[in-house]
Amino acid sequence: MNSLIDLFESAVKQYPDNTYLYEKQDGKWTQTTYSQVRDKVYAFGAGLLSLGVNPGDRIAILAEGRNPWIISELGLLYIGACSVPLSIKLTPAEAEFRINHSGASRIIVSDGQLPKIQEIRQNLPDVVQVILLDEVSSGNESDTTFEKVCRAGEEFLKTGRDKFTAAMQAVTPDTLANITYTSGTTSDPKGIMLSHHNYYSNVMQSLTLMDIPDTYKTLAFLPWDHCFAHTACLYCFIAKGAAVASLQVGKTGNETLKNIPINIKELKPDLLMSVPAISKNFRKGVESGIAAKGKVAQALFNAGMKVAYAYNGIGIDRGKGWRVLLKPLVLLFDKIIFAKVREGFGGNLRFFIGGGALLDSELQRFFLAIGIPVCQGYGLSEASPVISSNSLQNLKIGTSGKLVKPMDLKICDPDGNELPKGVPGEIVIRGGNVMVGYWKNPEATAETIRDGWLFTGDLGYMDEDDFLVVMGRSKSLLISSDGEKYSPEGIEEALVDNSKLIDQCMLHNNQNPYTVGLLVPNIQEINRLVEKHGLKPGSEEGIAYGLKLLHNEVRAYFKNGRLEGIFPERWLPSAFAVLPEAFTDKNQMLNSTFKMVRGKVNERYASTIDLLYTPEGKNYLNETNKANLRNWY
Repeated sequence: MNSLIDLFESAVKQYPDNTYLYEKQDGKWTQTTYSQVRDKVYAFGAGLLSLGVNPGDRIAILAEGRNPWIISELGLLYIGACSVPLSIKLTPAEAEFRINHSGASRIIVSDGQLPKIQEIRQNLPDVVQVILLDEVSSGNESDTTFEKVCRAGEEFLKTGRDKFTAAMQAVTPDTLANITYTSGTTSDPKGIMLSHHNYYSNVMQSLTLMDIPDTYKTLAFLPWDHCFAHTACLYCFIAKGAAVASLQVGKTGNETLKNIPINIKELKPDLLMSVPAISKNFRKGVESGIAAKGKVAQALFNAGMKVAYAYNGIGIDRGKGWRVLLKPLVLLFDKIIFAKVREGFGGNLRFFIGGGALLDSELQRFFLAIGIPVCQGYGLSEASPVISSNSLQNLKIGTSGKLVKPMDLKICDPDGNELPKGVPGEIVIRGGNVMVGYWKNPEATAETIRDGWLFTGDLGYMDEDDFLVVMGRSKSLLISSDGEKYSPEGIEEALVDNSKLIDQCMLHNNQNPYTVGLLVPNIQEINRLVEKHGLKPGSEEGIAYGLKLLHNEVRAYFKNGRLEGIFPERWLPSAFAVLPEAFTDKNQMLNSTFKMVRGKVNERYASTIDLLYTPEGKNYLNETNKANLRNWY
């Protein structure tokens, strides 16, 4: 048997007294051992049986990562139910779609997320009960709390342990463990079905790349609903008897984020999972701390970085050849500068595992230089999600590392033909980590999985050292800086359909801090409104007013706008550029079927896109926008 139950039971047998969970309560870190967690898992699972939960039932989890989160998930998995983990970033409408689409009969929810469920409760016909992780009331008599379920389970086990054991033994590797949702903009995100076998396989595959001693602990500050946190953190650490700490939840999202560096110093983790957005914040913190110490410290730090960069090379040539001559200097700077920098991360941190989105090479060089390398990996939810990763033993900057084993990978052209090594194409994989399929979507499943091969939609190639180089999306999904993937088409269509002032639109986000938009204006309609306002089209005042009109059309989808709430604000363009010409087949911005060729647009307007990520570009009245709108006259 290769199920998540087997994974956890094996860990309890081998490491009964090891701490699995750390959680900060009343200002102090509490520790819960593997055997103590199992007792609670049994109680919660049995409690669900007493409530009438059946094998195959879907149960949604909408909560911040904490002890009851993983205990709840393991408990429902033990009785053959399926977890539907939901992001706390979801709007009520987004949560509503996922809950209804999955057919979840129950929702496990934290106090902080309860208002979202209360807002949509009347629109959730399949939901018979809400289980509150906190001792609060939802106002609904049929609802209960986590602790009440556990107490009911303890009673159930006194007389019905045979039923619990039977439910547990009925779980097979093929039993569905999760339905995890992709991001969608038109209320149709896809539900990725992952089995116990998928997760178990990917844990074992991941551990072929690196080891996790049972003495290790990590602070799990990434969203627990995502496969990355599930596999690389919660489950891989179970397999090795290591410890996971949940991030201290603040009263607001920003307060929770501010707890990350505080909790790191308190907990002194050995390993952290990160995404580029957080890695960038860590770097800013380091650089600000050095700058605050004065010019001498800044000069020493810069000199040390220069030496470390030269010594490290691209990772695989670190300290080799002529670089060995730099080792005494590297050790000196490490002692006087970098060891103190690492104290800010608790002093025990050996490395990061990076995922979620591509990490730029400069950020990799920075962390390698200070002695806490980022082992960048690659994967996607449909692959449970780990496909490859760098490690302390095999690290090459600019790549996504070595492939997990056992797993097959090939690089294909648009027709599905395998390409030679070193030639870029679509990344296609086959292995135990490939999803079961998309929930209630056989068409999308058949398109993505062909003859057992998962077509990822990502471009890449294997280099001469057998490291995977990932180049980006071959499809149109955008990727934000925290790794969230979303489709732009729905937003683009809405901007055009709901505005007479916008003829064409393309959104861009390639792991950037925010999304930006490239707009082709309807100059005739803009002129009409400019004249109506008493201004001359093409004049300086007319140009400024025209840009203001376009700005208002974009802002209509944000808070207090006339179209507020249609799309998550984090996906909407925070800045826009007016383009000097339309997308046409003649300028190759449209293909023969008049579909936008994103790669061509991105290439043509690369400098314009770069401008939009500057303070100047964020101001819609920038000179480039004025000049481009003037070009239409």
